[in-house]
Amino acid sequence: MTCRIVVLASGNGSLFNALIDARDDELSIEALVTDNPKAGAVAIASRAGIDVRVVDPANFADRSEWDEALTAAIEEFTPVLVVSAGFMLVLGAETLAAFPDRIINTHPALLPAFPGAHAVRDALSAGVAETGSTVHVVDAGVDTGPVIVQEAVDILPDDDESTLHERIKVVERRLLVDVVRRIARHGLAVNDRKVTLP
Repeated sequence: MTCRIVVLASGNGSLFNALIDARDDELSIEALVTDNPKAGAVAIASRAGIDVRVVDPANFADRSEWDEALTAAIEEFTPVLVVSAGFMLVLGAETLAAFPDRIINTHPALLPAFPGAHAVRDALSAGVAETGSTVHVVDAGVDTGPVIVQEAVDILPDDDESTLHERIKVVERRLLVDVVRRIARHGLAVNDRKVTLP
Protein backbone atom coordinates (compact mmCIF):
# COMPACT_ATOMS: atom_id res chain seq x y z
CA MET A 1 0.00 0.00 0.00
CA THR A 2 1.27 3.47 -0.88
CA CYS A 3 1.77 6.01 1.91
CA ARG A 4 0.28 9.32 0.77
CA ILE A 5 2.36 12.21 2.12
CA VAL A 6 1.84 15.95 2.29
CA VAL A 7 4.99 17.96 2.98
CA LEU A 8 5.00 21.31 4.80
CA ALA A 9 7.99 23.53 4.02
CA SER A 10 8.89 27.22 4.29
CA GLY A 11 12.45 27.38 2.98
CA ASN A 12 14.81 26.10 0.31
CA GLY A 13 13.39 22.58 0.39
CA SER A 14 16.44 20.34 0.89
CA LEU A 15 14.49 17.94 3.11
CA PHE A 16 11.56 18.04 0.68
CA ASN A 17 13.97 17.21 -2.16
CA ALA A 18 15.31 14.23 -0.22
CA LEU A 19 11.77 12.89 0.12
CA ILE A 20 11.12 13.41 -3.60
CA ASP A 21 14.29 11.46 -4.41
CA ALA A 22 13.04 8.62 -2.16
CA ARG A 23 9.67 8.24 -3.91
CA ASP A 24 8.72 4.75 -5.01
CA ASP A 25 5.75 2.37 -4.77
CA GLU A 26 5.71 2.87 -0.97
CA LEU A 27 6.00 6.65 -0.84
CA SER A 28 3.81 9.10 -2.76
CA ILE A 29 4.37 12.82 -2.28
CA GLU A 30 0.90 14.23 -2.95
CA ALA A 31 1.52 17.93 -2.32
CA LEU A 32 3.67 20.68 -0.90
CA VAL A 33 1.84 23.06 1.43
CA THR A 34 3.77 26.22 2.27
CA ASP A 35 3.26 29.48 4.13
CA ASN A 36 5.83 31.19 1.88
CA PRO A 37 5.05 31.73 -1.81
CA LYS A 38 8.75 32.49 -2.44
CA ALA A 39 10.05 29.32 -0.81
CA GLY A 40 12.63 27.39 -2.79
CA ALA A 41 10.54 24.30 -2.13
CA VAL A 42 7.86 25.70 -4.48
CA ALA A 43 10.24 25.56 -7.45
CA ILE A 44 11.32 22.04 -6.48
CA ALA A 45 7.68 20.92 -6.37
CA SER A 46 6.97 22.49 -9.75
CA ARG A 47 9.92 20.70 -11.37
CA ALA A 48 8.77 17.40 -9.85
CA GLY A 49 5.15 17.83 -10.95
CA ILE A 50 3.88 17.99 -7.37
CA ASP A 51 0.83 20.07 -6.44
CA VAL A 52 1.49 23.21 -4.38
CA ARG A 53 -0.85 25.00 -2.02
CA VAL A 54 0.23 28.36 -0.56
CA VAL A 55 -1.39 29.31 2.73
CA ASP A 56 0.23 32.65 3.51
CA PRO A 57 -0.61 33.97 7.01
CA ALA A 58 -0.61 37.51 5.58
CA ASN A 59 -3.81 36.66 3.74
CA PHE A 60 -5.79 35.79 6.87
CA ALA A 61 -7.32 37.85 9.65
CA ASP A 62 -5.79 35.80 12.47
CA ARG A 63 -3.99 32.59 13.32
CA SER A 64 -7.22 30.67 13.79
CA GLU A 65 -8.40 31.49 10.28
CA TRP A 66 -4.98 30.59 8.90
CA ASP A 67 -4.97 27.28 10.79
CA GLU A 68 -8.39 26.43 9.35
CA ALA A 69 -7.15 27.14 5.82
CA LEU A 70 -3.95 25.16 6.41
CA THR A 71 -5.97 22.17 7.62
CA ALA A 72 -8.22 22.36 4.55
CA ALA A 73 -5.22 22.54 2.21
CA ILE A 74 -3.70 19.40 3.75
CA GLU A 75 -7.00 17.51 3.91
CA GLU A 76 -7.54 18.07 0.20
CA PHE A 77 -4.92 15.37 -0.46
CA THR A 78 -6.08 12.83 2.19
CA PRO A 79 -2.58 12.08 3.45
CA VAL A 80 -1.60 9.15 5.59
CA LEU A 81 1.34 11.21 6.90
CA VAL A 82 2.15 14.92 7.11
CA VAL A 83 5.86 15.78 7.14
CA SER A 84 6.99 19.15 8.44
CA ALA A 85 10.27 19.62 6.59
CA GLY A 86 11.58 23.06 7.48
CA PHE A 87 8.13 24.54 8.11
CA MET A 88 8.79 27.59 10.28
CA LEU A 89 5.36 28.18 11.84
CA VAL A 90 3.83 26.44 14.84
CA LEU A 91 0.82 24.38 13.84
CA GLY A 92 -2.51 25.27 15.42
CA ALA A 93 -5.03 23.19 17.31
CA GLU A 94 -7.25 22.48 14.30
CA THR A 95 -4.43 21.08 12.19
CA LEU A 96 -3.14 18.95 15.06
CA ALA A 97 -6.63 17.61 15.77
CA ALA A 98 -7.20 16.72 12.11
CA PHE A 99 -4.03 14.59 11.94
CA PRO A 100 -3.41 13.19 15.43
CA ASP A 101 0.01 11.53 15.73
CA ARG A 102 0.34 11.74 11.94
CA ILE A 103 2.51 14.87 11.71
CA ILE A 104 6.26 14.48 12.07
CA ASN A 105 9.03 17.07 12.10
CA THR A 106 12.81 17.20 11.90
CA HIS A 107 14.83 19.40 14.22
CA PRO A 108 18.58 20.21 14.06
CA ALA A 109 19.40 19.34 17.68
CA LEU A 110 19.10 16.49 20.16
CA LEU A 111 15.78 17.42 21.72
CA PRO A 112 14.85 18.36 24.37
CA ALA A 113 18.08 20.38 24.09
CA PHE A 114 17.92 23.53 21.96
CA PRO A 115 14.32 23.73 20.77
CA GLY A 116 13.16 26.59 18.56
CA ALA A 117 14.29 28.31 15.39
CA HIS A 118 17.97 28.87 16.33
CA ALA A 119 18.99 25.41 17.48
CA VAL A 120 22.35 25.29 15.70
CA ARG A 121 23.38 28.75 16.90
CA ASP A 122 22.22 27.91 20.42
CA ALA A 123 24.27 24.70 20.51
CA LEU A 124 27.40 26.57 19.43
CA SER A 125 26.78 29.29 22.01
CA ALA A 126 26.36 26.70 24.76
CA GLY A 127 29.79 25.22 24.02
CA VAL A 128 28.56 21.61 23.95
CA ALA A 129 30.65 18.88 22.33
CA GLU A 130 27.84 17.50 20.21
CA THR A 131 24.41 18.27 18.89
CA GLY A 132 22.52 16.37 16.20
CA SER A 133 19.20 15.73 14.55
CA THR A 134 15.83 14.61 15.88
CA VAL A 135 12.73 13.33 14.13
CA HIS A 136 9.70 13.70 16.36
CA VAL A 137 5.92 13.68 16.41
CA VAL A 138 4.46 17.20 16.36
CA ASP A 139 2.37 18.33 19.31
CA ALA A 140 1.09 21.74 20.46
CA GLY A 141 4.45 22.87 21.84
CA VAL A 142 7.60 24.08 20.12
CA ASP A 143 9.66 20.96 19.39
CA THR A 144 8.17 19.17 22.41
CA GLY A 145 6.53 16.15 20.75
CA PRO A 146 7.53 12.53 21.36
CA VAL A 147 10.92 11.64 19.88
CA ILE A 148 10.97 8.99 17.15
CA VAL A 149 14.71 8.85 16.45
CA GLN A 150 17.87 10.89 17.08
CA GLU A 151 21.47 10.89 15.88
CA ALA A 152 24.39 12.86 17.28
CA VAL A 153 26.72 15.11 15.29
CA ASP A 154 30.07 16.18 16.76
CA ILE A 155 30.79 19.89 16.97
CA LEU A 156 34.27 20.53 15.57
CA PRO A 157 36.62 23.22 16.96
CA ASP A 158 36.42 25.33 13.80
CA ASP A 159 32.66 24.96 13.24
CA ASP A 160 30.51 27.99 12.64
CA GLU A 161 26.72 27.95 12.30
CA SER A 162 26.85 27.28 8.56
CA THR A 163 29.34 24.41 8.57
CA LEU A 164 27.70 22.69 11.53
CA HIS A 165 24.21 23.07 10.05
CA GLU A 166 25.34 21.56 6.75
CA ARG A 167 26.65 18.44 8.51
CA ILE A 168 23.44 18.17 10.54
CA LYS A 169 21.38 18.45 7.35
CA VAL A 170 23.13 15.41 5.87
CA VAL A 171 22.06 13.37 8.91
CA GLU A 172 18.61 15.00 8.98
CA ARG A 173 17.81 14.04 5.39
CA ARG A 174 18.87 10.43 5.91
CA LEU A 175 16.96 10.06 9.18
CA LEU A 176 13.79 11.60 7.75
CA VAL A 177 13.72 9.35 4.69
CA ASP A 178 14.36 6.28 6.87
CA VAL A 179 11.60 7.19 9.33
CA VAL A 180 9.08 7.97 6.60
CA ARG A 181 9.83 4.68 4.87
CA ARG A 182 9.42 2.74 8.13
CA ILE A 183 6.11 4.50 8.84
CA ALA A 184 4.94 3.67 5.32
CA ARG A 185 5.70 -0.02 5.90
CA HIS A 186 4.67 -0.50 9.51
CA GLY A 187 2.76 2.56 10.76
CA LEU A 188 3.53 4.67 13.81
CA ALA A 189 2.08 4.12 17.28
CA VAL A 190 2.20 6.82 19.97
CA ASN A 191 1.07 5.83 23.44
CA ASP A 192 1.65 7.99 26.51
CA ARG A 193 4.38 9.92 24.64
CA LYS A 194 6.23 6.70 23.81
CA VAL A 195 6.74 6.00 20.14
CA THR A 196 6.74 2.52 18.60
CA LEU A 197 8.29 2.40 15.14
CA PRO A 198 9.08 -1.15 13.95
